[in-house]
Amino acid sequence: MILVTGGTGLVGSHLLFQLLKSNEPIRAIYRREKTLARVKNVFSYFSDDAETLFNKIEWVEADVNDIPKLQDAFKGVTHVYHCAAFVSFEPNKYIELRRINIEGTANIVNLSISHKVKKLCYVSTIAAIGHHSNPEKLIDEQTEWSPEDDNSVYAITKYGAELEVWRGTQEGLDAVIINPGIILGAGYWNGGSSGSLFKRIYNGTPYYTSGVTGYVDVWDVTNAMEQLMKGSIKNEGFILVSENLSFKSFFTKVATYLDVKPPTKEAKSWLLGIGWKLDWLNHKLLGKRRRLAKQTAKSAVSITNYDASKIKNSINFEFKSIDTSIEEVSKLFLKHL
Repeated sequence: MILVTGGTGLVGSHLLFQLLKSNEPIRAIYRREKTLARVKNVFSYFSDDAETLFNKIEWVEADVNDIPKLQDAFKGVTHVYHCAAFVSFEPNKYIELRRINIEGTANIVNLSISHKVKKLCYVSTIAAIGHHSNPEKLIDEQTEWSPEDDNSVYAITKYGAELEVWRGTQEGLDAVIINPGIILGAGYWNGGSSGSLFKRIYNGTPYYTSGVTGYVDVWDVTNAMEQLMKGSIKNEGFILVSENLSFKSFFTKVATYLDVKPPTKEAKSWLLGIGWKLDWLNHKLLGKRRRLAKQTAKSAVSITNYDASKIKNSINFEFKSIDTSIEEVSKLFLKHL
């Protein structure tokens, strides 16, 4: 039995669709019933029989911090894909981020050990990888994380979650960790996923930033996960980045495939600095939700280039080009309208 946590998220839903091809029994965890419609929606993009596929999955309502329900979910499980996470860059969400990302992962690790799970795959992020002071130097799995850096609350808790997985490997659990870049995939056009970027660009945005980061297609993420879980590699981490692109280049490519006007104005670092300070002030004085944290503004102009050669060499992995990924996701977005 395969268990997937976070089955209603971007990675989780695409992973479930892929795993169904193997005809192995699959159990998936969800938190709220209304989120199940997202999975059916994703399935409908790639199959004319989405409902039948959806019903092949054994769905369990549980929270990663609800131990009794998790105990039931782990019965008979041999492999665990831990995709569940809380994604937020709002500093005031730190306690909730710790509870879900770190404590929740600790629970999944502990239950995997107690139920003698054969292997666990944890979905982390490139945000949990260290950075170089020299922006031209490639970041790889050996780049050291520094707690002294001005890391986002999300990055801090995902790094803490990784430590829980590594702790599990010291206690006998076989595991692999993946660190994907910005994941491009369809079906999640709102919220914090990359789909919201497609929606934002389609609706028109005049500004771009000068930063550079890594991107990867969601199917590359799920393919790498499945290959790593089925293979002999264990207790290793892998960066999953197809290409490093500037935000300007990414926005322009998406605008081209969506046939809309690309952004033409650069949001300079000083403008972003004013922006996050005003955002903080609105939060403090008016109680408004944070939309631009200091760390987010900084990353928007930071140049971070990632090296994914480890996954390529370890399992002879080939990434889909980001142009192809953008084109495919753009077509599904336009179909969604």
